[in-house]
Amino acid sequence: MATAFASTICATDTATRDWVRTAQELGPDFATRAAVHDANDTFVTENYTALKRHQFFSAGVPTELGGGGASHADLCALLRELAHACGSTALALSMHTHLLAATVWRWQQGQPVEPLLKRIVAEQLVLVSTGASDWLESSGMAQKVDGGYRVTARKVFASGCPVGNILVTSAPYDDPESGPTVLHFPVSMSAAGVTIMESWRALGMRATGSHDVLLTEVFVPDSAISLRRPQGKWHPFWNVVVTVAMPLIMAVYVGVAEAAATLARQEARKKQPDPSLPYLVGEMENALVTAQMALQGMIDLAANYRFAPTNETASAILISKTIAANGVIHTAEKALEVVGGAGFLRSLGLERLLRDVHGASFHPLPEKRQLLFTGRLTLGLDPIG
Repeated sequence: MATAFASTICATDTATRDWVRTAQELGPDFATRAAVHDANDTFVTENYTALKRHQFFSAGVPTELGGGGASHADLCALLRELAHACGSTALALSMHTHLLAATVWRWQQGQPVEPLLKRIVAEQLVLVSTGASDWLESSGMAQKVDGGYRVTARKVFASGCPVGNILVTSAPYDDPESGPTVLHFPVSMSAAGVTIMESWRALGMRATGSHDVLLTEVFVPDSAISLRRPQGKWHPFWNVVVTVAMPLIMAVYVGVAEAAATLARQEARKKQPDPSLPYLVGEMENALVTAQMALQGMIDLAANYRFAPTNETASAILISKTIAANGVIHTAEKALEVVGGAGFLRSLGLERLLRDVHGASFHPLPEKRQLLFTGRLTLGLDPIG
Protein backbone atom coordinates (compact mmCIF):
# COMPACT_ATOMS: atom_id res chain seq x y z
CA MET A 1 0.00 0.00 0.00
CA ALA A 2 1.08 3.60 -0.50
CA THR A 3 2.87 5.12 2.47
CA ALA A 4 1.51 8.38 3.85
CA PHE A 5 4.02 11.15 4.35
CA ALA A 6 4.06 14.70 5.68
CA SER A 7 1.34 16.98 4.33
CA THR A 8 2.75 20.34 5.43
CA ILE A 9 3.14 22.53 2.35
CA CYS A 10 5.80 25.19 1.87
CA ALA A 11 4.23 28.65 1.91
CA THR A 12 6.39 30.00 -0.94
CA ASP A 13 4.38 31.19 -3.96
CA THR A 14 5.02 28.38 -6.44
CA ALA A 15 4.01 30.54 -9.38
CA THR A 16 7.05 32.76 -8.89
CA ARG A 17 9.52 30.16 -7.61
CA ASP A 18 12.93 29.54 -9.09
CA TRP A 19 12.62 25.75 -9.17
CA VAL A 20 16.29 25.13 -9.93
CA ARG A 21 17.35 27.25 -6.98
CA THR A 22 14.99 25.33 -4.71
CA ALA A 23 16.52 22.09 -6.00
CA GLN A 24 19.98 23.48 -5.26
CA GLU A 25 18.89 24.29 -1.71
CA LEU A 26 17.53 20.79 -1.14
CA GLY A 27 20.46 19.04 -2.79
CA PRO A 28 23.05 19.09 0.02
CA ASP A 29 20.61 17.40 2.41
CA PHE A 30 19.67 14.79 -0.19
CA ALA A 31 23.36 14.09 -0.85
CA THR A 32 23.97 13.16 2.80
CA ARG A 33 21.68 10.13 2.42
CA ALA A 34 22.44 9.03 -1.14
CA ALA A 35 25.15 6.50 -0.29
CA VAL A 36 23.18 4.95 2.59
CA HIS A 37 20.03 4.49 0.51
CA ASP A 38 22.15 3.00 -2.27
CA ALA A 39 23.90 0.57 0.08
CA ASN A 40 20.64 -0.55 1.71
CA ASP A 41 18.35 -0.59 -1.35
CA THR A 42 15.96 1.71 0.51
CA PHE A 43 13.59 4.25 -0.99
CA VAL A 44 14.31 7.98 -0.60
CA THR A 45 11.23 8.63 1.54
CA GLU A 46 12.76 11.59 3.39
CA ASN A 47 13.59 13.28 0.12
CA TYR A 48 10.08 12.77 -1.20
CA THR A 49 8.74 14.33 1.99
CA ALA A 50 10.83 17.42 1.29
CA LEU A 51 9.78 17.47 -2.37
CA LYS A 52 6.15 17.29 -1.33
CA ARG A 53 6.61 20.07 1.20
CA HIS A 54 8.00 22.29 -1.55
CA GLN A 55 5.26 21.23 -4.00
CA PHE A 56 7.58 19.69 -6.59
CA PHE A 57 4.89 17.19 -7.60
CA SER A 58 2.77 20.02 -9.01
CA ALA A 59 5.64 22.17 -10.26
CA GLY A 60 4.67 21.55 -13.88
CA VAL A 61 0.93 22.16 -13.46
CA PRO A 62 -0.10 25.44 -15.14
CA THR A 63 -0.63 28.40 -12.84
CA GLU A 64 -4.20 28.71 -14.12
CA LEU A 65 -4.90 25.46 -12.29
CA GLY A 66 -3.01 26.43 -9.14
CA GLY A 67 0.28 24.73 -10.00
CA GLY A 68 3.86 25.90 -10.09
CA GLY A 69 3.81 26.92 -13.74
CA ALA A 70 7.21 25.37 -14.51
CA SER A 71 7.76 24.93 -18.22
CA HIS A 72 8.90 21.63 -19.68
CA ALA A 73 12.43 23.05 -19.94
CA ASP A 74 12.22 24.17 -16.29
CA LEU A 75 11.27 20.64 -15.26
CA CYS A 76 14.29 19.25 -17.12
CA ALA A 77 16.54 21.76 -15.37
CA LEU A 78 15.28 21.01 -11.86
CA LEU A 79 15.62 17.25 -12.39
CA ARG A 80 19.15 17.72 -13.69
CA GLU A 81 20.01 19.78 -10.62
CA LEU A 82 18.54 17.23 -8.18
CA ALA A 83 20.57 14.49 -9.91
CA HIS A 84 23.79 16.24 -8.89
CA ALA A 85 22.87 15.35 -5.31
CA CYS A 86 20.94 12.07 -5.61
CA GLY A 87 20.32 10.33 -8.91
CA SER A 88 17.70 8.00 -7.47
CA THR A 89 15.58 10.86 -6.13
CA ALA A 90 15.75 12.68 -9.45
CA LEU A 91 14.96 9.59 -11.52
CA ALA A 92 12.00 8.57 -9.38
CA LEU A 93 10.66 12.14 -9.59
CA SER A 94 11.14 12.13 -13.37
CA MET A 95 8.78 9.18 -13.64
CA HIS A 96 6.02 11.16 -11.93
CA THR A 97 6.99 14.29 -13.85
CA HIS A 98 6.81 12.77 -17.32
CA LEU A 99 3.28 11.51 -16.63
CA LEU A 100 2.39 14.98 -15.39
CA ALA A 101 3.96 16.57 -18.48
CA ALA A 102 1.97 14.33 -20.82
CA THR A 103 -1.18 15.30 -18.92
CA VAL A 104 -0.33 19.00 -19.29
CA TRP A 105 0.07 18.46 -23.04
CA ARG A 106 -3.37 16.83 -23.12
CA TRP A 107 -4.83 19.76 -21.16
CA GLN A 108 -3.38 22.16 -23.72
CA GLN A 109 -5.16 20.16 -26.44
CA GLY A 110 -8.48 20.64 -24.65
CA GLN A 111 -8.75 17.10 -23.30
CA PRO A 112 -10.70 16.59 -20.02
CA VAL A 113 -7.78 16.19 -17.61
CA GLU A 114 -8.24 19.37 -15.55
CA PRO A 115 -9.70 17.53 -12.52
CA LEU A 116 -6.61 15.30 -12.27
CA LEU A 117 -4.23 18.26 -12.53
CA LYS A 118 -6.13 20.11 -9.81
CA ARG A 119 -6.01 17.04 -7.59
CA ILE A 120 -2.25 16.79 -8.06
CA VAL A 121 -1.96 20.40 -6.86
CA ALA A 122 -4.31 20.03 -3.92
CA GLU A 123 -3.07 16.65 -2.68
CA GLN A 124 0.48 16.59 -4.08
CA LEU A 125 -0.36 13.23 -5.62
CA VAL A 126 2.51 10.97 -6.68
CA LEU A 127 1.96 9.33 -10.06
CA VAL A 128 3.60 5.95 -10.73
CA SER A 129 4.46 4.84 -14.26
CA THR A 130 4.67 1.41 -15.85
CA GLY A 131 4.48 2.57 -19.48
CA ALA A 132 8.02 1.90 -20.65
CA SER A 133 8.13 -1.63 -19.29
CA ASP A 134 4.73 -2.37 -20.88
CA TRP A 135 5.52 -0.51 -24.11
CA LEU A 136 3.59 -1.61 -27.21
CA GLU A 137 2.49 -5.06 -26.06
CA SER A 138 1.61 -4.30 -22.43
CA SER A 139 1.38 -7.17 -19.94
CA GLY A 140 -1.18 -9.01 -17.90
CA MET A 141 -4.82 -9.52 -18.80
CA ALA A 142 -8.04 -7.50 -18.72
CA GLN A 143 -11.37 -9.34 -18.60
CA LYS A 144 -14.66 -7.60 -19.37
CA VAL A 145 -17.16 -7.53 -16.52
CA ASP A 146 -20.27 -5.54 -15.82
CA GLY A 147 -19.35 -1.85 -15.79
CA GLY A 148 -15.65 -2.29 -16.53
CA TYR A 149 -12.80 -4.75 -16.43
CA ARG A 150 -10.98 -7.00 -14.00
CA VAL A 151 -7.21 -6.62 -14.46
CA THR A 152 -4.58 -9.11 -13.35
CA ALA A 153 -0.94 -8.28 -14.04
CA ARG A 154 2.51 -7.86 -12.55
CA LYS A 155 3.91 -4.44 -13.45
CA VAL A 156 7.66 -3.89 -13.21
CA PHE A 157 9.87 -0.82 -12.70
CA ALA A 158 7.16 1.11 -10.86
CA SER A 159 9.46 3.85 -9.57
CA GLY A 160 8.23 5.72 -6.52
CA CYS A 161 5.57 3.15 -5.73
CA PRO A 162 6.38 2.98 -1.99
CA VAL A 163 4.74 6.40 -1.60
CA GLY A 164 2.73 6.45 -4.83
CA ASN A 165 -0.93 7.39 -5.04
CA ILE A 166 -1.98 6.58 -8.61
CA LEU A 167 -0.58 3.86 -10.85
CA VAL A 168 -0.82 4.89 -14.52
CA THR A 169 -0.69 1.63 -16.44
CA SER A 170 -2.23 -0.57 -19.13
CA ALA A 171 -3.30 -4.12 -19.85
CA PRO A 172 -4.12 -6.22 -22.95
CA TYR A 173 -7.73 -7.05 -23.72
CA ASP A 174 -8.93 -9.49 -26.37
CA ASP A 175 -11.64 -7.32 -27.83
CA PRO A 176 -14.21 -9.48 -29.67
CA GLU A 177 -14.69 -6.77 -32.30
CA SER A 178 -11.31 -5.00 -32.60
CA GLY A 179 -9.01 -7.88 -31.75
CA PRO A 180 -5.99 -7.64 -29.42
CA THR A 181 -6.26 -4.23 -27.76
CA VAL A 182 -4.32 -2.41 -25.05
CA LEU A 183 -6.35 -0.45 -22.49
CA HIS A 184 -4.73 2.48 -20.64
CA PHE A 185 -6.06 3.53 -17.24
CA PRO A 186 -5.17 4.79 -13.76
CA VAL A 187 -5.47 2.68 -10.62
CA SER A 188 -5.35 3.88 -7.03
CA MET A 189 -2.39 2.38 -5.20
CA SER A 190 -4.75 1.76 -2.28
CA ALA A 191 -7.32 -0.11 -4.39
CA ALA A 192 -8.30 -3.66 -3.50
CA GLY A 193 -6.00 -6.11 -5.25
CA VAL A 194 -2.97 -3.79 -5.54
CA THR A 195 0.18 -5.10 -3.82
CA ILE A 196 3.74 -3.82 -3.88
CA MET A 197 6.29 -6.60 -4.28
CA GLU A 198 9.60 -5.49 -2.78
CA SER A 199 11.66 -6.76 -5.68
CA TRP A 200 13.94 -3.83 -6.56
CA ARG A 201 17.54 -5.06 -6.15
CA ALA A 202 19.46 -3.41 -8.95
CA LEU A 203 22.93 -2.54 -10.22
CA GLY A 204 22.24 1.18 -10.03
CA MET A 205 19.51 3.69 -9.15
CA ARG A 206 18.92 1.46 -6.15
CA ALA A 207 16.87 3.97 -4.14
CA THR A 208 14.13 4.65 -6.70
CA GLY A 209 11.73 2.14 -5.14
CA SER A 210 11.11 0.65 -8.59
CA HIS A 211 9.42 -2.46 -7.23
CA ASP A 212 6.98 -4.69 -9.06
CA VAL A 213 3.31 -3.91 -8.47
CA LEU A 214 0.95 -6.88 -8.49
CA LEU A 215 -2.62 -6.34 -9.68
CA THR A 216 -4.98 -9.16 -8.72
CA GLU A 217 -8.42 -8.87 -10.30
CA VAL A 218 -8.40 -5.10 -9.81
CA PHE A 219 -11.63 -3.49 -10.96
CA VAL A 220 -11.22 -0.74 -13.57
CA PRO A 221 -14.46 1.02 -14.51
CA ASP A 222 -15.24 1.78 -18.14
CA SER A 223 -15.04 5.50 -17.33
CA ALA A 224 -11.38 5.13 -16.30
CA ILE A 225 -10.19 3.92 -19.72
CA SER A 226 -8.25 6.84 -21.19
CA LEU A 227 -7.01 5.15 -24.38
CA ARG A 228 -7.66 2.03 -26.44
CA ARG A 229 -5.04 1.10 -29.05
CA PRO A 230 -4.11 -1.93 -31.17
CA GLN A 231 -1.68 -4.21 -29.34
CA GLY A 232 1.89 -4.30 -30.63
CA LYS A 233 1.53 -1.42 -33.07
CA TRP A 234 2.94 2.09 -32.98
CA HIS A 235 0.28 4.61 -31.99
CA PRO A 236 0.39 8.45 -32.18
CA PHE A 237 0.06 8.42 -28.38
CA TRP A 238 3.69 7.30 -28.18
CA ASN A 239 4.85 10.31 -30.18
CA VAL A 240 3.59 12.51 -27.35
CA VAL A 241 4.94 10.34 -24.54
CA VAL A 242 8.40 9.94 -26.09
CA THR A 243 8.74 13.64 -26.83
CA VAL A 244 7.83 14.88 -23.35
CA ALA A 245 9.33 12.01 -21.35
CA MET A 246 12.79 11.42 -22.79
CA PRO A 247 14.18 14.92 -22.16
CA LEU A 248 13.00 14.76 -18.55
CA ILE A 249 14.49 11.32 -17.95
CA MET A 250 17.76 12.00 -19.74
CA ALA A 251 18.15 15.27 -17.83
CA VAL A 252 18.60 13.11 -14.75
CA TYR A 253 21.37 11.04 -16.32
CA VAL A 254 23.15 14.14 -17.61
CA GLY A 255 23.01 15.49 -14.07
CA VAL A 256 24.59 12.29 -12.72
CA ALA A 257 27.31 12.44 -15.38
CA GLU A 258 27.99 16.07 -14.46
CA ALA A 259 28.40 15.03 -10.83
CA ALA A 260 30.86 12.32 -11.87
CA ALA A 261 32.86 14.78 -13.98
CA THR A 262 32.95 17.31 -11.14
CA LEU A 263 34.27 14.68 -8.75
CA ALA A 264 36.88 13.55 -11.28
CA ARG A 265 38.11 17.10 -11.83
CA GLN A 266 38.49 17.61 -8.09
CA GLU A 267 40.47 14.41 -7.70
CA ALA A 268 42.59 15.09 -10.80
CA ARG A 269 43.84 18.39 -9.37
CA LYS A 270 45.20 16.52 -6.35
CA LYS A 271 47.28 14.09 -8.41
CA GLN A 272 50.94 14.30 -9.29
CA PRO A 273 51.71 15.57 -12.80
CA ASP A 274 50.97 12.86 -15.34
CA PRO A 275 51.34 13.48 -19.09
CA SER A 276 48.35 11.24 -19.88
CA LEU A 277 45.98 12.94 -17.43
CA PRO A 278 45.03 15.96 -19.58
CA TYR A 279 44.11 13.63 -22.44
CA LEU A 280 41.83 11.59 -20.19
CA VAL A 281 40.21 14.75 -18.84
CA GLY A 282 39.75 16.02 -22.38
CA GLU A 283 38.03 12.80 -23.41
CA MET A 284 35.74 13.07 -20.39
CA GLU A 285 34.85 16.67 -21.23
CA ASN A 286 34.09 15.81 -24.86
CA ALA A 287 31.81 12.97 -23.79
CA LEU A 288 30.00 15.19 -21.30
CA VAL A 289 29.45 18.02 -23.79
CA THR A 290 28.14 15.49 -26.32
CA ALA A 291 25.55 14.33 -23.78
CA GLN A 292 24.67 17.90 -22.82
CA MET A 293 24.20 18.88 -26.46
CA ALA A 294 21.99 15.85 -27.11
CA LEU A 295 19.87 16.73 -24.07
CA GLN A 296 19.50 20.33 -25.20
CA GLY A 297 18.47 19.08 -28.63
CA MET A 298 15.69 17.03 -27.03
CA ILE A 299 14.53 19.99 -24.94
CA ASP A 300 14.45 22.16 -28.04
CA LEU A 301 12.42 19.54 -29.93
CA ALA A 302 9.87 19.35 -27.10
CA ALA A 303 9.62 23.16 -27.35
CA ASN A 304 7.72 23.54 -24.07
CA TYR A 305 4.87 21.38 -25.45
CA ARG A 306 4.71 23.24 -28.80
CA PHE A 307 5.78 20.24 -30.88
CA ALA A 308 4.16 18.28 -33.67
CA PRO A 309 3.43 14.75 -32.34
CA THR A 310 4.71 12.97 -35.42
CA ASN A 311 6.76 9.84 -35.97
CA GLU A 312 9.58 12.06 -37.22
CA THR A 313 9.62 14.06 -33.98
CA ALA A 314 9.69 10.87 -31.95
CA SER A 315 12.55 9.51 -34.05
CA ALA A 316 14.57 12.71 -33.60
CA ILE A 317 14.03 12.52 -29.84
CA LEU A 318 15.06 8.86 -29.75
CA ILE A 319 18.22 9.53 -31.77
CA SER A 320 19.22 12.21 -29.28
CA LYS A 321 18.35 9.87 -26.42
CA THR A 322 20.79 7.25 -27.73
CA ILE A 323 23.54 9.86 -28.15
CA ALA A 324 22.90 11.23 -24.65
CA ALA A 325 22.86 7.76 -23.07
CA ASN A 326 26.14 6.79 -24.69
CA GLY A 327 27.60 10.16 -23.72
CA VAL A 328 26.74 9.94 -20.03
CA ILE A 329 28.08 6.40 -19.75
CA HIS A 330 31.30 7.36 -21.53
CA THR A 331 31.63 10.41 -19.26
CA ALA A 332 31.37 8.36 -16.07
CA GLU A 333 33.73 5.69 -17.38
CA LYS A 334 36.31 8.34 -18.29
CA ALA A 335 35.80 9.95 -14.87
CA LEU A 336 36.78 6.66 -13.28
CA GLU A 337 39.82 6.44 -15.54
CA VAL A 338 40.81 10.00 -14.59
CA VAL A 339 40.57 9.27 -10.87
CA GLY A 340 42.26 5.89 -11.08
CA GLY A 341 42.20 3.25 -8.36
CA ALA A 342 40.71 5.57 -5.74
CA GLY A 343 37.55 5.73 -7.82
CA PHE A 344 37.04 2.01 -7.35
CA LEU A 345 36.39 2.55 -3.64
CA ARG A 346 32.82 3.10 -2.50
CA SER A 347 33.91 5.84 -0.10
CA LEU A 348 34.56 8.30 -2.94
CA GLY A 349 31.08 7.88 -4.43
CA LEU A 350 32.18 7.70 -8.06
CA GLU A 351 31.38 4.01 -8.48
CA ARG A 352 27.76 4.71 -7.47
CA LEU A 353 27.50 7.42 -10.12
CA LEU A 354 28.98 5.04 -12.68
CA ARG A 355 26.44 2.35 -11.80
CA ASP A 356 23.60 4.86 -11.89
CA VAL A 357 24.33 6.23 -15.37
CA HIS A 358 24.19 2.75 -16.88
CA GLY A 359 20.45 2.84 -16.32
CA ALA A 360 20.22 5.29 -19.24
CA SER A 361 20.58 2.42 -21.70
CA PHE A 362 17.35 0.74 -20.68
CA HIS A 363 14.88 3.57 -21.18
CA PRO A 364 13.02 3.58 -24.49
CA LEU A 365 14.39 2.91 -26.84
CA PRO A 366 17.54 0.85 -26.23
CA GLU A 367 20.10 1.68 -28.92
CA LYS A 368 19.56 -1.24 -31.30
CA ARG A 369 15.79 -0.83 -31.19
CA GLN A 370 16.17 2.91 -31.79
CA LEU A 371 18.39 2.29 -34.80
CA LEU A 372 15.78 -0.10 -36.23
CA PHE A 373 12.96 2.37 -35.54
CA THR A 374 14.80 5.29 -37.15
CA GLY A 375 16.12 3.24 -40.06
CA ARG A 376 12.70 1.84 -40.93
CA LEU A 377 11.09 5.27 -40.69
CA THR A 378 13.79 6.81 -42.90
CA LEU A 379 13.13 4.15 -45.53
CA GLY A 380 9.42 4.94 -45.54
CA LEU A 381 8.43 1.84 -43.61
CA ASP A 382 6.29 1.47 -40.52
CA PRO A 383 8.71 2.24 -37.65
CA ILE A 384 7.88 -0.97 -35.80
CA GLY A 385 6.97 -3.44 -38.54
